[in-house]
Amino acid sequence: MTSRERVLAAVRREEPDRVPRDLSWGLTPAAYELFTRKTGQTDPLAYFKVDTRLVSQPPTRDPARHARYHGKDADVNEWGVANERGSDPALHFTHIVSPLRGATTIEDIVDYPLPDLDADYRIAGLACEVARLHEQGFAAAAPVATTIYEVAWQIRGLEELLTDMVSQPEMAECLFDRLTALRAAQAAAYARAGCDVLMLGDDVSAQNGMIMSPAMWRRFFKPRLARIINDARAAAPGIPVFYHTDGDCRAIIEELIEIGVTILNPVQPECMDPAELKRSYGSRLAFWGTIGIQGTLPFGSPDDVRREVKRRIDTVGAGGGLLLGPSHMIEPEVPWENLVALYDAIDEYGAY
Repeated sequence: MTSRERVLAAVRREEPDRVPRDLSWGLTPAAYELFTRKTGQTDPLAYFKVDTRLVSQPPTRDPARHARYHGKDADVNEWGVANERGSDPALHFTHIVSPLRGATTIEDIVDYPLPDLDADYRIAGLACEVARLHEQGFAAAAPVATTIYEVAWQIRGLEELLTDMVSQPEMAECLFDRLTALRAAQAAAYARAGCDVLMLGDDVSAQNGMIMSPAMWRRFFKPRLARIINDARAAAPGIPVFYHTDGDCRAIIEELIEIGVTILNPVQPECMDPAELKRSYGSRLAFWGTIGIQGTLPFGSPDDVRREVKRRIDTVGAGGGLLLGPSHMIEPEVPWENLVALYDAIDEYGAY
């Protein structure tokens, strides 16, 4: 099987020739520097034989539209959010400066410039990019994660957005609606281009459960997420839909399935049992990830890592429906030997 055929079989909950492998969230700067030093290579995806590739849009032609930020040593993304770098350049953590933190009216939300992700020049080449990846044998994944909630709180400010949701919901809904319209157009464009998987998601759960009540998630996010999925499926019926949220999201899994999610990511094993989820939802969901970055991978031995990989394949991978990889970025604490052991173990135990 090609990588693409392998991934498509897994997301359809069928058995491919072997378990597909993933490294979607990449390496932190320190981990990447270690990778290049150990291997002399520059492409971790190629080195570890990852089966998926992300389809990228060209950058905006209007990078100055958010020139209002005047801080130092920061990157301003096209959402207008400034990421101030910390004292340790090896880490990926930044301080987020939210441009709408001081907003007081709906007009402030309406007038705020969102990026031109749906502009013709940014979607015209997507089909060619997808075709190029398909020719190379890879599955092409459409990266629309951080779909609504995470982008919204970064623009508005976390405390301010959560307060809006309780005390002035019209402010929150105005921003959510604008983001939803943009994301729906973007998702449909990726679907029309032939992407194999639509990657959606927001971190709406934490280690001990939901960040907000299920009722609040149901009010603000469920219908908007459903719209994005429906628009993508109108363009490409049956496109597999991946949903990412860190933490324990069991309170909303049934409703994610209801609105069309077919793949759950990252299945963080520190707070959810991947084998239990497979037993409960394996006939309706595929699982992407499942190797935690808080326990065995950073602090176990290579043999511990190999045992965990084998356990995931034996349980979650039984009958298909598993794409195996780390639940998040590879942090500096992960020893090189453990990262190698992860992918060597997939080679050793991953054949069906």
